[in-house]
Amino acid sequence: MTVSEANDIRSWDAFLGAQPFRPFLQSWTMGEVYRSIGQEPVRLIVREGGEMIGMCQAIVVPARRGRHLAVHYGPILHSQLRATSRTSCLESLLSELRRIAIDEHCAFIRLSPFLPIEAPQGAEVGWPPTGAQPSPLHLLAEHVWYLPLRKPDPWHMSPESTTVPTEEELLMNMRKTTRNLIRRAERDGVEITASADPENDAETFIALHEETRKRHGFTPYSNAFFRAQVRHFAPRRECTVYLAHFEGEVIASSIHMHAFGETSYHHGASSFKHAKIPASYLLQWRAITDALRRGDHVYNFWGIAPEGVTKHPFLGVTLFKTGFGGTKIDLVHCVDIPLRPLYRLTRLIEQVRKWRRGF
Repeated sequence: MTVSEANDIRSWDAFLGAQPFRPFLQSWTMGEVYRSIGQEPVRLIVREGGEMIGMCQAIVVPARRGRHLAVHYGPILHSQLRATSRTSCLESLLSELRRIAIDEHCAFIRLSPFLPIEAPQGAEVGWPPTGAQPSPLHLLAEHVWYLPLRKPDPWHMSPESTTVPTEEELLMNMRKTTRNLIRRAERDGVEITASADPENDAETFIALHEETRKRHGFTPYSNAFFRAQVRHFAPRRECTVYLAHFEGEVIASSIHMHAFGETSYHHGASSFKHAKIPASYLLQWRAITDALRRGDHVYNFWGIAPEGVTKHPFLGVTLFKTGFGGTKIDLVHCVDIPLRPLYRLTRLIEQVRKWRRGF
């Protein structure tokens, strides 16, 4: 079993696209997005007998609270590996990540894998890794709401044959209120378009997102990140900027990713001026039907609040997302691997931040 730096985008993305879970955050292109905003990607592959059995893209994050390596929804290991081989593969990757992180003067490594808690494709022997401890904060969504666009559900099994639901079936499986709001938006005259000039229309999204951020008081991605994401993915036809028009204005917008057969609702924004017009519902429905026509197998709404909580930043969007039908997948909590004494200070800062947020 050997670990080396990756140098071939085709083999990288081909391996990722062949696995049951194919998060675009582990794509080669996403690494270039981070490079564009000053965060260098580290790409490692594991081979055994000449065959690629694992991959991991980590990002060097120069955060003020502590420079670290962040692994977004990775590593990705071959789905057919036995438990002992998975453990060996993961340990090999982490050994090399530790070496690189120390060379990069990082205080810790933060791992947030797309690894379900439950079987049949859930966490196995070898998780959490040796020396890891639960992170004070989550790095990415760990309670994910998604809509299967294949039967049986492709995120719960790998069937030999599948069927595709019709648009009518998807509509009937929605919450009645959601279905009615989609139809109301149509009656109100809302029109959804997929941008023909994504880089230019990303500026419209950014303006709406700034309004949304101020209204809800959350910490957003940077505008440079939005621009880089659209600039790198749109030419590959793996990103769509949707615009909801009403009475001559754009009142809602989103950035949807669609790579490796999965569509992800990654960023959304709306205007407060027309808050009573349910444009976002029709926008989502347009994105879902586009994913269906593209032949995608999963529509990923991204994060929702965990069950049973009364305070969480995702509570509002949870009602919105779950109304479209679908199901939930719970992922393992992200972990940290401390490398330097500075990590203790980072952990204290984040524990205080978590306490203040109340979740």
